[in-house]
Amino acid sequence: MGNSVISLSETDQSGNQNQEDQSDPSSLINHLGRDLSINCLLHSSRSDYGSIASLNRTFRSLICGGELYRLRRLMGIVEYWVYFSCNLFEWEAFDPIRRRWMRLPTMDCNECFMCSDKESLAVGTELLVFGKEIDTHVVYKYSILTNSWSPGSKTNTPRYLFGSASLNELAIVAGGCGPSGNILSSAELYNSETGTWVTLPNMSKPRKMCSGVFMESKFYVIGGIGEENNNELTCGEVYDLETGNWTEIPNMFPVLTGAGGQDAPATAKAPPLLAVVKNELYAAYHEEQEVRKYDKGRNVWVRVGGLPERAGSMNGWGLAFRACGDQLIVIGGPRFSYGGMIELNSWVPDENPPQWNMIGRKRSGGFVYNCAVMGC
Repeated sequence: MGNSVISLSETDQSGNQNQEDQSDPSSLINHLGRDLSINCLLHSSRSDYGSIASLNRTFRSLICGGELYRLRRLMGIVEYWVYFSCNLFEWEAFDPIRRRWMRLPTMDCNECFMCSDKESLAVGTELLVFGKEIDTHVVYKYSILTNSWSPGSKTNTPRYLFGSASLNELAIVAGGCGPSGNILSSAELYNSETGTWVTLPNMSKPRKMCSGVFMESKFYVIGGIGEENNNELTCGEVYDLETGNWTEIPNMFPVLTGAGGQDAPATAKAPPLLAVVKNELYAAYHEEQEVRKYDKGRNVWVRVGGLPERAGSMNGWGLAFRACGDQLIVIGGPRFSYGGMIELNSWVPDENPPQWNMIGRKRSGGFVYNCAVMGC
């Protein structure tokens, strides 16, 4: 593996220590030593990590302790899996490389949570699901290290219908509704390594049902509904993590009017369907069944092609549009189908119109309630 090897021995300068590692069971793969063993594991698919962890206590500690994922991040080794829920208590994962489906453990939550508005967010090695149980807001956390659900850290300000996005081990949530239904302008930063939330400066405008993305290491919140008469907001805002400041971008997401069901009330529409691939922002316009790309210099959206013909939604609800590494993913049930079928279509953006490739299809509730992509 040449120059890609990371030295992990505590006494690298000691030849004796390295020699002992060769015969010590803690060296993981006999005769390779701990350093080379770990570098082999770093380049293995994380689909195999469950089987590897079952080999012995040393492998299990390495994988379940999160060390491998931290090292993968340092080396820029990332695999993207899609996590989605088509049934209210059930979550599934899909590995687009191996085309493998996996069912997560069932969430242990009550019916109030099932019926509440829920948001989801993948950050680091965690999947966070936000909702409400009776009179309190709760967060459930799924960890890929333990393959289990547990209570997650609550936001400093209870909120739902907010915009969010993640960047490695960090995530930002912005806007949404508070416990009394008030529309929020506040935002918070989450660190999955520490499990803590930090309150950020407020946005210039309160907004709910907005969308968030990271682009060029800055957090954008786009669209949504403002305080005045449920008006749709056309402006966006960008938060710079280095300066700690928000900047408003006027007319970043114009409201469409006309045919295609676009006269539906703002509160009936899903938040903007947005995704960023290679620092380029794309939107799925479900009304027009097309994909558009954001021209940063001109602050306009340019049509690049159509959505998959079989991608259906209800005013944008039930359809997921996500970035998955260098490809765009559309997840949803076939239009006008009542068989409970879910389909995943992918396209790697280039200069040509989208040529969607179906990478997964199975029987599952055809309506996507929540979806997140985890890269680690």
